[in-house]
Formats: sequence, C-alpha cells, structure tokens
Amino acid sequence: MNKQILWRMNWQSWLCLTIALALMAVAFWGGIEELINRWDKQEEYSHGYMLPFITLYFIWQKKNIIIQSEFSPSWWGLALIVVALVVFVIGEVSALFILTQYALITVILGLALAIMGWPAIKPVLIPILLLVFAIPLPYFLEANLSANLQLLSSKLGVAFIRWCQIPVYLEGNVIDLGVYKLQVVEACSGLRYLFPLLSLGFICAYLFDVAFWKRVVLVLSTIPITILMNSFRIGMIGVLVDNWGIAMAEGFLHDFEGWIVFMACFGVLFIEMAILGKIGADKKPFFEIFGLSQASAIDLTISTVKTRPFAYPLVASAIALATSVAIVSSIDKRTEIIPSRALFPEFPTQLGSWHGEQDAMEETVTKYLGLTDYILANYKDDKSQTVNFYAAYYESQRKGVSPHSPRVCIPGGGWQIAEITRTQVGDLPINRIVIKKEDNTQLVYYWFQQRGRQFANEYLMKWYLFKDALLLNRTDGALVRITTAVSPNENIADADNRLKGFAKQLDPVLPKFIPN
Repeated sequence: MNKQILWRMNWQSWLCLTIALALMAVAFWGGIEELINRWDKQEEYSHGYMLPFITLYFIWQKKNIIIQSEFSPSWWGLALIVVALVVFVIGEVSALFILTQYALITVILGLALAIMGWPAIKPVLIPILLLVFAIPLPYFLEANLSANLQLLSSKLGVAFIRWCQIPVYLEGNVIDLGVYKLQVVEACSGLRYLFPLLSLGFICAYLFDVAFWKRVVLVLSTIPITILMNSFRIGMIGVLVDNWGIAMAEGFLHDFEGWIVFMACFGVLFIEMAILGKIGADKKPFFEIFGLSQASAIDLTISTVKTRPFAYPLVASAIALATSVAIVSSIDKRTEIIPSRALFPEFPTQLGSWHGEQDAMEETVTKYLGLTDYILANYKDDKSQTVNFYAAYYESQRKGVSPHSPRVCIPGGGWQIAEITRTQVGDLPINRIVIKKEDNTQLVYYWFQQRGRQFANEYLMKWYLFKDALLLNRTDGALVRITTAVSPNENIADADNRLKGFAKQLDPVLPKFIPN
C-alpha cells in the first residue's frame, strides 16, 4: 500500500509568514479601517463583514488538499507583491482607498504564491479572489452608478405599472400616480441588492461544479437579475399604492418588500443553476453539481510527514512589505507644504450686487467632514433673489480626508437628483445638478478648486491630486458649491443665469481663500 505524504512548513517559514502578515497589517491599516467604516455605514456593503470568514472557511475546507501538496515557492509572488505595493503607495498619496484595498488583496495573493507556488495555489486562489467583492466603490463612482440605476429602475418600474393598466407619469425619479407621488430614492437604486447578489453569485459559481462558461454566465446574470427584480419591486409598490394607499411604500412594509425581492433574486439564481445543469454535455442532477467538493480523507496510519523547503521568496516579500511600511511612514512624516491663506470668516459679505450673511454648521457635521475651514453663507441681491454659497477647504487630502461630492451628500438630505450635466462659466468648468424634493426645485453648481486648477471631472481631480502630491508636496484643495431655489414663477434658465452671474463675481475672490 502506497504511503500518503503529508507536508508541513518549518518554524522558520511560519515565523517569516507571521512577520509578513504583521507588516502587511501595519502598512494597510488605514485602508482596512476605511473598509470597515464603509461596511458599517452603508447597507449595500454590510455583507463585507462575512466575506473574510467565508474565504477562511473555503480555505480550511481544502486543508487536506493543501497538506498533501508539495509547495514550490515562486518568485512570481514577490513580483506580484511589488506591483501591489506600487499601487498601494499611489493610493496612499492620492487618497484613493480603492487602490489601497485592491493592493491589499493582491499582496495576500502574492504571499500565497510566494509560499505555495503553482499549481499548489489553485485550492486557495478563488477563495482569495472572493475578497474583491468586499471592496466598496469610491464615493464618486458609487454616486454615478446609483444615479444611473435609479433612472433605469424608475423607467422599468413605470413600464410594469403601465402594463397593469394604471395611468402613471414619470418625471426623473418621481413616479406620479395622480393622487400619490413616489420618489425612487438612492436606497431603491438596486445597489443594496447588486453588491451582495454579485458576491452570492460568485460563491454559487465556486460551488457549482460545471463548465467554466456556465459559472461566468451565473455571475454576470446577477446584474440583470438585480435590475429587473428591483424594477419589479418598484412597479409592485406603485400598484399596491394605487390600490391600497401610500402606507404600502413606507416603513416596515417597504423594507419587508425589499427583503422579499432579495430572497426572490436568490431563488432565481438557484433556478438558473438548475437550468444550466441540464444544458450541454456535462448534464447532471442539481444535487451532484452544487456543493463543496470534499478532499480525500487522510489515513494517518499510512502517512509520512515531510518538511517543506524554506520559502526564500517569502523572505524577500517580507522585506518588500517592510520597505512599504517605511515609505508610508516617510510620506506621513514628510512635512507637507501648507500654503498661507485668508480664513473664510474674513470672506467679503459684498460681491457685486450680492450681500451675504454667514451661517454655521453643527460641530458634529464639521468633525465628520474632516475639513480645515469652510464658509456657509446666504447671499441676496437687490431683487431679493438668493444664492447659498458653500466652500469646504482641506489643507491636506493625504489620508482620504477630501471633499464629499454633492452627488453623494444631496440624496442624504432628502433631495432627489433629477438631472446632471456639465456647463461652463467663462473658463470655469461646472457640474450642474437639478434637485427636487416634493414640489421644491433647486439648481446646484459645484466644482473642485485645487492648487490653482478648477475641475468638474472628479477623476481628473484625483489624478492631479496624486501628481501634485508627488511633485509639489501639496494636497490642499476645496469644493465650491452654489445653490439657488427655482421659484414657481420662473423657469430653470432664470436660475442658471442667476448662478452664472454669481459665479463670475465669486471666481476672482476665491484664490485669496483657496490658494493657487
């Protein structure tokens, strides 16, 4: 009878791995903190808490395969870690946590490759990649995706209501049923289904023992399933409200309907797997193709234990991680250039024909925003037309403390974004947003004023933030936002002219308070 060979790592390898993991935790601690913060604050990412444990469970389930594999430590693991650490440093400097967090997963993958080599890494590869679904999108990307999904879900939901022979009118994200108006808010965009369902789809594909193309189809199908089921939910709420009143769209019933739809999405995935299992050459009953594959049992009475060779790529990886800790520490300790500037309390109360009075935000709000200085003021002209002016200045944006995009903050105030476009006031690029709450409409202009440049494009702003952090050792900058109400007796063009006129008065004054 052939003896089974069981492999174990020597204590030197375990020590080196422990040191490497500790260095990784120190280097990436800021990104990990932000990750947990997003999981805690945003329901659409709350599933992130479970994914590391699911990853560990899947790896533990493969333990018999792992201990029977003779590792071949690979220097490709070190190469992967070096690439990840370059991305990590870019993320640290540019305050893009998504780069830091993806770099963290890549480092974990690199460490596994440095220790195990190929093909021994195969059993842990997919479980590690599952962690990708725990990474939240950047706020500005999430806001864009949410706005597009809101609009699409509204259109499809209204199509369902009309199919039920109910007259309905759609304006932006407001569904008008005549007696009742329903606002498709950010929480109904479908993101709260999409990210958890994508994770579930990936897990199901991992457990689905079929051809690769079927697994890909299963994961990708979670996107249209989410959109269609969320639109169906919106449509059903419209039908229920039309028949039984607005209570059908509020409180417990609203949340309960959401849970029902999410469970229905999960059910659709299982039906899809059953159908895919009956297609193609690898036809098998569902119970034979879904579940964790079990490794062969180990009989210790006929086993021989051997020690794996020392993983020298792991030593080099630990050194690379130690270097990254030193680099990040030097970035943190490097004296950043903070230009001198006038403080916003000194901002002029008179801008042309506009006279303003400064207001204040609650201390808890300013602490949450992490800003250095701000102004919140209401300006009124000689025609009693008003413009609200807000600017938030940050002397440093190195650690992710940066202006919060109005696309993210506006929905939090109960306002719904009806329209987003770009416009220009002279050489000043501007994001133009029409927002609505019940019968009230406002027009918002905003842009980013950063180290002598003005941006409407948030991606471009992030690029120059990284570039200036490296070359100028500066990351200061501000968000500038002006808002005006659109009164019932005027059209949106009047509000545009008002904000454009105010922006022209504002532009030459700002550099004193937001340095070039």
